[in-house]
Amino acid sequence: MTLAPVLQRAALVDIGSEFSLGPRCSIKTECMRRLLRRIRYTAKLTWKNCGDYRQFRKEFQQFQALSAGNGCLPVLWEDRYPIMNERTKTTPIDSQYIYHTAWASRLLARTRPQRHVDISSYVYFPTIVSAFMPVDFYDYRPLPVQLSGLTTGAQDLTALTFSDNSIPSLSCMHVIEHVGLGRYGGTLDPQGDLKAARELKRVLAPGGTLLIVVPVGTPRVCFNAHRIYGYSQVLSMFEGLTLDEFAALLDDPSQGLVSNASPELVARQYLGCGCFSFKKPQ
Repeated sequence: MTLAPVLQRAALVDIGSEFSLGPRCSIKTECMRRLLRRIRYTAKLTWKNCGDYRQFRKEFQQFQALSAGNGCLPVLWEDRYPIMNERTKTTPIDSQYIYHTAWASRLLARTRPQRHVDISSYVYFPTIVSAFMPVDFYDYRPLPVQLSGLTTGAQDLTALTFSDNSIPSLSCMHVIEHVGLGRYGGTLDPQGDLKAARELKRVLAPGGTLLIVVPVGTPRVCFNAHRIYGYSQVLSMFEGLTLDEFAALLDDPSQGLVSNASPELVARQYLGCGCFSFKKPQ
């Protein structure tokens, strides 16, 4: 028996259920969206997922029976939204983004700048930190978020509009490795990351702190996703600044951030994460 007939029958079941909603919901735009979403989802089923989907239907019926007549929210088949891949033993995370934003947040909690400027970092970072200190966040693609303590705007990292030596507290994390690769619609430029580094150094105030996070390991370009840097390459890009703190997330994230990881250890990583805190001399 092939998989195609199983998928076809499953798709027909979903399609039939969408067209039997009755007077509660006529088949208009939202219904069609749901229908297409279900068809796309059903098309992705594998043999294992077919069993998962049968289990989902069984659990739905059990939950619906438990909810009947006791004042709970309505449980209707047409409102189902099956998610069947999250019964994991531990909570799944993106280790690089969990750890580098936690590193930067703790550093800012320790240094307590009057105001912090962030260029294009992971958006959860400036939005959360802005609850505790004013944050100006800039991105190549402006962030459409309105929160107290947060100011947003647009900047091109290769041509920042800020004055020289004007920003005492600055971050640009998991960003410069993308500049010039076209991933986000910018111009293709093999020197884009170097131009971005020069601009960040230019606008950093004397005595100021610059937080940089980039992928580290065997140096290479993974077009068009990102670049990966060697430890010494990062220091070279930010020549003229003093390295104040360094931590690395290794290929095996179970160790957490390794403070003052050696350049030799960093070089052995396939896709690690380097967290650099630089200071500009007075």
